[in-house]
Amino acid sequence: MIEVKNVKKSFGDKEILKDVSFSMYPGQTNLIIGASGSGKTVMMKCMIGLFKPEEGQILYEGQDILTIDPKEMKEIRKQIGMLFQGSALFDSMTVEENVMFPLNMFTHDSFAKKKERVNEVLTKVEITDANRKFPAEISGGMKKRVALARAIVLNPKYLFCDEPNSGLDPQTSLVIDHLIGDITREYNITTVINTHDMNTVMESGDHIVYMHKGQKQWEGSNKDIIFSEDKLLNSFIFASEFLRGAKEAKIKEANLKKLS
Repeated sequence: MIEVKNVKKSFGDKEILKDVSFSMYPGQTNLIIGASGSGKTVMMKCMIGLFKPEEGQILYEGQDILTIDPKEMKEIRKQIGMLFQGSALFDSMTVEENVMFPLNMFTHDSFAKKKERVNEVLTKVEITDANRKFPAEISGGMKKRVALARAIVLNPKYLFCDEPNSGLDPQTSLVIDHLIGDITREYNITTVINTHDMNTVMESGDHIVYMHKGQKQWEGSNKDIIFSEDKLLNSFIFASEFLRGAKEAKIKEANLKKLS
C-alpha cells in the first residue's frame, strides 16, 4: 500500500501539487488520470522519489520515503518496477539481455538461474522465441511486453506504469491492460498507472484518482464514474459522443434493474 498525504510541490513560484492526499492499494490497478498540466506526472515522479515535495508524506507500508535514510530508500527501490512510456529498452541489447538487466544489477544469481527467471517472465507476458532478437526487430506491442517483463523480473511489490498504451493500437492496448491487470492480481502488486487512455480507465480502473489543476478532484472506481455527478470529471471522461452514450446506456440499465 502507498499513501500520499497532504503533498505540495512547486517549481519556482508555480504550485504544481496542492495538498494532495490519496491511497493506492495492492492487488488493484490504481490509475492517476487528468488533462495535460493537471499534475499527474509530477505526482508520479514524487511517488517514486524523483521529485521531493516541499510538504507532505509519501508512505510505503508506513515508511515515509521523504525522511528515510538512503540505505532504506535503496531497499524500497529494489521493490519498485517501472514501465516507461516509450518502453526504454536498450537498443544494443537483445530481449533476453534487456529483461536480465535488473537481475544483473541487483542479484548475485548464477547465469542459469537468471535466464530461467527471464524465460519465466517472458512467458508470463506471452512472448516466446524472441530472446535473441533486438528491439528494432520487434513490434511496438512486443516492446511494451518486454518492458513489462523487465519491470516484474525482480518480483516487485510496486509497479509504476507511465502511459503504458502510448503509441499502441486499440487491440494491442487491450492486451497490455489485461496483462498488467492479471499480473497485479496474481502477485498482489500495488500498481500505479498514469494514463490518458479512456478505455483503460473504463475497463481496468479498480481505483482512480482524477487530478485537476494540481488538486485531487475526484476519487473512486470505474463503476463509480458511470454515476458521478462531478462536472469536471464527466467532461474529461465522456468527451466523446460514444462514451457519453455508453454512460447513458449504463445508467438506463441500472435503473431498469432497480425497477424489476
